[in-house]
Amino acid sequence: MTIRNLDRLFEPSSVALIGASDRDGSVGKVVLRNLREGAFKGDIALVNPKHRMVAGLPCHADVGQLPATPDLAIIATPAPTVPGLIEQLARRGTKAVVILSAGFGGAEGRNLKDRILAAAQPHLVRLVGPNCVGMLAPAIGLNASFAHLMPAKGDLAFLSQSGAIITSVIDWAKARNIGFSYLVSMGEMADVDFGDMLDYLAGDGGTNAILLYMEAVTNARKFMSAARRAARLKPVIVIKAGRHGEAARAVASHTGALAGSDAVYDAAFERAGLLRVFDLEALFEATETLAMARKPPGDRLAILTDGGGIGILATDALLDFGGRLAELAPETVARLDAALPPGWSRGNPVDIVGDAPAQRYVDALTILLEDKGVDAILILNCPTAVTSAVEAARAVIDTARPHDRCILTNWVGDETAQAARRLLIAAGLPTYDTPEHAVRAFTNVVRFHRNQERLMETPPSLPDAFATDSAAARAIIDGALATGRTLLTAPESRAVLRAYGVPVVSETIAHTPAEARQCAERTEASIALKILSPDITHKSDVGGVVLDLATPAAVEAAAVAMLERVKAKQPAARVVGFTLEPMVHRPLAQELIVGVSEDFQFGPVILFGQGGVAVEVIGDRAIALPPLNLKLARELMERTRVHRLLRGYRDRPPAALDQIALVLLKVSQLTIDFGEIVELDINPLLADHDGVLALDARIRVQRFDKPAATRLSIRPYPSELEETVAIADGTQFLLRPIRPEDEPQIVAGFAQLSPQSIRMRFFSTMRELPHSLAARLTQIDYDREMALVLTDPGPAGRQSIYGVVRLAADPDNERAEYAIVVRDDMVGRGLGLLLMQRMLAYAERRGIKEVFGDVLAENKRMLDMARRLEFVATPLAEQPSIIRVTRRADARLRR
Repeated sequence: MTIRNLDRLFEPSSVALIGASDRDGSVGKVVLRNLREGAFKGDIALVNPKHRMVAGLPCHADVGQLPATPDLAIIATPAPTVPGLIEQLARRGTKAVVILSAGFGGAEGRNLKDRILAAAQPHLVRLVGPNCVGMLAPAIGLNASFAHLMPAKGDLAFLSQSGAIITSVIDWAKARNIGFSYLVSMGEMADVDFGDMLDYLAGDGGTNAILLYMEAVTNARKFMSAARRAARLKPVIVIKAGRHGEAARAVASHTGALAGSDAVYDAAFERAGLLRVFDLEALFEATETLAMARKPPGDRLAILTDGGGIGILATDALLDFGGRLAELAPETVARLDAALPPGWSRGNPVDIVGDAPAQRYVDALTILLEDKGVDAILILNCPTAVTSAVEAARAVIDTARPHDRCILTNWVGDETAQAARRLLIAAGLPTYDTPEHAVRAFTNVVRFHRNQERLMETPPSLPDAFATDSAAARAIIDGALATGRTLLTAPESRAVLRAYGVPVVSETIAHTPAEARQCAERTEASIALKILSPDITHKSDVGGVVLDLATPAAVEAAAVAMLERVKAKQPAARVVGFTLEPMVHRPLAQELIVGVSEDFQFGPVILFGQGGVAVEVIGDRAIALPPLNLKLARELMERTRVHRLLRGYRDRPPAALDQIALVLLKVSQLTIDFGEIVELDINPLLADHDGVLALDARIRVQRFDKPAATRLSIRPYPSELEETVAIADGTQFLLRPIRPEDEPQIVAGFAQLSPQSIRMRFFSTMRELPHSLAARLTQIDYDREMALVLTDPGPAGRQSIYGVVRLAADPDNERAEYAIVVRDDMVGRGLGLLLMQRMLAYAERRGIKEVFGDVLAENKRMLDMARRLEFVATPLAEQPSIIRVTRRADARLRR
C-alpha cells in the first residue's frame, strides 16, 4: 500500500482512543488530555472495559459499542491485545490506526505484528507504529500523541522513527515559534513507512517542506520513487542516524569493504534530490534558509565583515564545509579601494574595519553586488561601542532589497544583536547566531540546489550501443554455480567483462610450472605471473603475484616458488594453476577501481575510486546507485580525489574520461542483467590518454531466481518494452520507453507543433518547451510512470521522435492519467491509435484499474479515438470545455 486511506490519518473527522484512562502517569491519560486540549473539532470517543466514564466523558466497553465508526483510532493498550482490536476496528470500517503500544520485539513480537497486518490489510486499514509517540496535526488542532506540548501551526512536516526525537523537536521548536503541518512518530513502521508518507505529503498543499529523522528505510524502491517525486515538488531534508555502523557481513572484495551502508544512504539521498544534514539544528536551519534565501548561481561566497578575526573564522568554516571563497574582480578591488579606508583588507573577506558606520556597509555591499564573480554574500557584524548594529542592519536591508541575490547575515553576539536580527528576519534576510552556522547554511543551500539541478540536467546522448554477449556471460556464471562455486576465477571474471565490452588484458592459463614455461616461450613480452585458485581472493596477500618476468626460465622458477608460498600461507586453498599476462607498461596511467557490491537495503551499488593494492587505505571512493547514464557516471567520477589527477596535470595529459565513464555504464548494465552478481571488482583499471584496460577482476555470484532488475532500488530502463512496429503504409518505427537522453528531440518535436496542437495537448499556448518541463517529461520514474515514443532506430537523443504517449499512475497503482501527442506532419497515419493501444495494454499488465485523460471538447479527433477505445466521456462540472474520458480495465479494445 502507499497513500490509500492516509487522509483518514491526517484529516480525521472523528477519533477513538482505545485504552483511555484517568490513572496518573498512564499513556491513556496523557493522550486523552492532549486530544481534549487541542482545537480538534471532531468527535472523540473512548474505549476501556474497566470504566464507564473517564475524565467526565462516556467510555465504552469495546469497539463494537462505539456509537459511530471513527476515522482514526489510537491504541494505547498492551501489545497482546492489539491484533484483536485491529480486527474489530477493521470490521467497523475504521481506516487508520495509530498504535502507541510497545512490546513487539523478539519472536513473539514479530508474530504479533504479523497478526496485526493480517487483520488490517484485507480491509485496507493503515497502521502507524507500533511503538510510537503518535501523530500531531496542528492545522486541525489534533494531538493524537503522548507528547508533552502542542506545536504551533506551520508548513513543515516532520517524520521521525524516534519518538524521543519527536518530543525533543517539539520542545526545541516551541521556544523558537517554529510551526508544523504534521508531526508523525513512525515507530517500527509495520505498515506506513517513509515512502508512504513522502507520497502523501508531496501532494499536501499545507506542507511546504518535509523533514525526516531516519534510522533505516524498509522498501528501498518505494522510498526512492516517493523521495524523487517529493523532492521535485518541495524541499526534503533528512537526518540519517547510525552513520558509523559497521557492515555485519564478511565480504570478498575491495568494493564490499569500501561500500559502507552510510555511504550508500548518501548516494541514495543525492540521487533522489534530498538534502542531508547531520544534526537537528542544521535541519531547521536548512529549512529556514531554503525558505528565505535566494538561489545562488554557484558556490562562490564573498564575506563582508567589520571584524577581521570573525571574517577569518567564516573563511575557515567555508573551506571546512567544502565551499569556495569568491575571487574579487580587479575592478571590484579598485572600487572598494576608492570607497573604503586605507586599512581595509584588499581582498575577500572584505574587512571594512571595526569602526564601520552604516554607510560603509552600503558602499561595500553595493560594489560586491555588481561583481559577476560573486554568487552569494555573507555579511558579518561585530558589536562595538562606536557603531550601531541596528543602523547597520537597516542599511543592509535597504541596499539588498532591490537586488535578486543570495545574501546571508550574522550579527555576532546576543544582547546587542537581537534587535538587528529581528529586523533582518522581518525583511526576509536569513540570519544566524554564529559565522559557522551561516556558512553551513550557505553550503547547504548550494548542495540543495545542485541536487535539484542534477535532477533536471539532460544527460549526453548515449554512445552507439556497445555490443554485449549476455549468453557468454550467462554460460560462465551458470557454469560456476552448477559446480557449487560462488567466486569466479580471474580468467572467468575477465571473460564476463569482455562479454560486455570492457577492455581487459589477455591471459594464458598454465596448470604447472613447466606448462607456464612453455607458455612463456611463445611470447616475446615480459610476463606477469599470478596464482589461479577459486579459494584465493586477494592474490598479493599470499605472494600470488610476480611481475616483470623476462625469460621462460624465470617464469618457471617463479611458479615453483609461488606454489610453496601459497601452500605455506593458505594450505587449504585449491590451486588450479597460473595465469600468464603480458606486462602492461603504461607509466602515466592511473590505477582505478570500479566495483559492485550488494547493499542489504538498496541492492546493488556501484563504486568508483583510486585503485591499487592500497585501495582500502587510500579510501578515495564514491558510490552511486544503478542504473547509470553517462551524466551520472561522470558525476560519480567527479566526487573522487583521483578525478583531479585524471583531468591531467603538469606533463600528464588528461585520461580518457569518456572511456572510464563507458566502463561504468557497462558494469551498470551487467549489474542490471545479472541478479546473480553480488560483488565485482575491477582493480586496477588502468586509465590514461590512450584509453582504459582492466588488469585484474573478481566476481562473486550466488543464485537468484527472480528477474534481475527486481533487486535494484531504482527501476532500470525497461528494454523489454522495445519493439519494431509497422503502420498501414508499411513504414516501420521503433517503439520504446522514453530516455532522459531524448530531451533534445522532444524539444525539437515540440518546435514542429502548431499553436493549435500545443493548445490541444497542454491546454495553454507556449512558444517553446522549457528545459525544466522537458527534463521532467523525459526523466521519468519507470516504477511510477511510463512514456512510449515512436522513433527511428538508433541511439536516444539522435533520432527524431514522431509521437509520445505517457501514463502517470497514482502511488496506489489504481488510476493513471494518460496524455498523447503526435507530430503534426505524422497525423492521420494511425500513430495515435497505435500508441494508445500499446499503452493500454501496458496499463493492463501493470494491474491499473482505470485510465483517464482530460480532452478539450473541441478536440474531436482525440474524442473519436477515445470512443473507439471504449473510453466513457463526461464533461467536467467545473469546466464544461474539458471532457474527462475514462476507461476501466475490464473494457476491451474494439478490433
